[in-house]
Amino acid sequence: MATDAEPGRRRRCAQDTPDVPKVPDSRGDSDGPRRGSLCDRHCAAINNAQGDLGDLGCHLHRPRVPPAVSTPSCCQQHSEEVCESCVVKTTLTAENAVEANKLSNNYKFGFKKWKSHVTARPWEDRSEIVKELYSDLNVIRASGGSTLTYGNVLYLLLFGWWLSLLYVLVAAVMFVTVMGAPYGQLCWDLAGYFLWPFGKVIQKVEVPKSHQVCEASVGESSALLGGPTPLRWRPRCWVGAGYWHRASTAVWLCLGYPVLALAHGLVCVTAWLLIVLIPVAKLSARATARVLLLPPERVLIRRLRMTEVPLEGEVILCCYRAANPYYYKYAVDGINVFAVNLLPLVLVTLVLGYVDSPNHLTGSAVKFSLALLSIMPLSYYIGMAIASISAQSNFAVGAVVNATFGSITELTFYITALIKGSREGNRCYAEVVKSALTGTLVGCVLFVPGLCMVIGGIRHQEQRFNSRSAGVSSALLFLSVGGVFAPTLFSKVYGKLVCGECHNVTQNPLGHYLCHNCHFDLMDNNGTLYYSHVQPLVYTVSILLPAAYLIGLFFTLKTHTHIYDIHISDCHMPGHHHSAVVHWSRWRALVILLLSTLCMSACADLATEHISPILTNSTISQYFIGVTVLAMVPELPEIVNGIQFALQNNLSLSIEIGNCIAVQVCMLQIPILVLFTIFYPTNFTLVFSDLHVYASMFSVVLMNYIFMDGKCDYFQGTVLVMVYFILLAVYFFAPSPSGC
Repeated sequence: MATDAEPGRRRRCAQDTPDVPKVPDSRGDSDGPRRGSLCDRHCAAINNAQGDLGDLGCHLHRPRVPPAVSTPSCCQQHSEEVCESCVVKTTLTAENAVEANKLSNNYKFGFKKWKSHVTARPWEDRSEIVKELYSDLNVIRASGGSTLTYGNVLYLLLFGWWLSLLYVLVAAVMFVTVMGAPYGQLCWDLAGYFLWPFGKVIQKVEVPKSHQVCEASVGESSALLGGPTPLRWRPRCWVGAGYWHRASTAVWLCLGYPVLALAHGLVCVTAWLLIVLIPVAKLSARATARVLLLPPERVLIRRLRMTEVPLEGEVILCCYRAANPYYYKYAVDGINVFAVNLLPLVLVTLVLGYVDSPNHLTGSAVKFSLALLSIMPLSYYIGMAIASISAQSNFAVGAVVNATFGSITELTFYITALIKGSREGNRCYAEVVKSALTGTLVGCVLFVPGLCMVIGGIRHQEQRFNSRSAGVSSALLFLSVGGVFAPTLFSKVYGKLVCGECHNVTQNPLGHYLCHNCHFDLMDNNGTLYYSHVQPLVYTVSILLPAAYLIGLFFTLKTHTHIYDIHISDCHMPGHHHSAVVHWSRWRALVILLLSTLCMSACADLATEHISPILTNSTISQYFIGVTVLAMVPELPEIVNGIQFALQNNLSLSIEIGNCIAVQVCMLQIPILVLFTIFYPTNFTLVFSDLHVYASMFSVVLMNYIFMDGKCDYFQGTVLVMVYFILLAVYFFAPSPSGC
């Protein structure tokens, strides 16, 4: 979830779009000797002609070669084979070393890909759109434009009318008390303001230092707001003197302020949760904390005129728009606003789940849904903590953290489900875990890259990616899928087919029989086949797959780092030579990581605790529940990251996100589950149903076919997404697995 990405921003040297492929610089390359500068220029000309590079900025200190000139000359002197082998270098720019490490880690195999910044961005680098998101609603614009907008009308319908009416009622109460009459007049004026606050200003009247200045200022008018100052707002020498000791103030704080503060608090929370109405939340919060606590004679409310000059004095509130669609980028201490809003849901889930154990307040379906929704923000916090620690640490620490906590979200749920199934003697939990594993594999191979291609293809006609780095992930994916399903294929070949509920169709003992619930029995002859052949094969595969994963890490991160060809540019704009201000320090990120993991374990325990009635009473196949809900909900933060990378024409990282998750499922998660069953016996065996085998293998073959040429468009993405939905339809109509 990128919080600082701005659409349409002018590309600069230190911009926030570092992941766009750049033309290779012949002066510095780690991929051995170059094949010739003419070939380099030819590749650059081709990419520029296709519109993939855009403005090169200050990464290259040589003029761009026109495509019409470089293409014929290169093709005359170099063969087509040589030019096709030219490597397009990806040059990244970052504001500081920590951000550079984070960007570099995105391209490393086995590291979590993270789009958002882990350090505070320089304020001068942000666009005016983002700067407006963080404004305090106290800036007067020269021209605010029309205030009649859809967002302002929505404010009037949701909050303005009843908030204004409440101010009128409080004003009446304050007038009745007599002593609170000044506050009654203030509430009356604020009733008109909060009915339609747009294009109006609330200013704090300054207290003159001398009595002479006070008297001399009577009758003056404002050049900005125009017109004479009303008598009620004329500053007097006693303004603000002994404010907290007045009787009117005591009446106000007892009768008026609590009611209005409660109303503004409700408006603030509601507007904040709606996200696009965050300006309304700021408006209410500032009114409660500043305006309502000022002496009434120091509050000035006026309507702005377009041609007026800025007003001298402090402006407390000045709002033009109630809604801003760009607030999805808003962040609090580096945390996206969506993750902030979903964090209270985690607390509600834990309290409701463990306090209301007998289900007096809510049922199992509600608690299961809340537990799954709580996993989404926790996955975000775990991802940001891992990215922060990796960016501030060396390679070894980053690799250990990613390998340890990279799959903690899924493993937590799988292990708790297997434990519950073992305690209840219910094999259905093991089948649901297998369905979730298969659903994660199929979804990350088909749905994640397909959706990124479709959304990225809307903005970019054709997207290119590093086919060599994708080839490494594809090879590991082929190896991992073959290893995971090897015991299943072995059992199909050597297992004994056992069927139940057989009926003679022809009434002839030698005729045809119609049977149901057929499966391969691995426990024939006291389990000789399983314990003597299948189980040793499972343990062997569980050892080889993690070993292959480590070899892949060593290959891509040590011996063949040139595959990714990533370089961090030293070019910076003035003012960027400062130390990094990280959002989360290493210790803070570690504490958040551990707390998020602990909460994740609790939410997973609640999800498995309340999934049993859903599996028992639901008419939907347990296959479908595992493949969709349990598999894809924890991956939503990764899907959002992939979409953001694709929108920035960086499809390589979008593809790597899906591939890395799929590889980790096969090479890390499944072996860990097998290892767990050794120390804690469960019903989990590495023998999958035919539907899982065929769906997984078909998905991997199709994905590799699509990614062969290193380029794609929205049509190919649509194909992947459609195939994924077809497989979901198959799972939806499939009968429940045996044992459920």
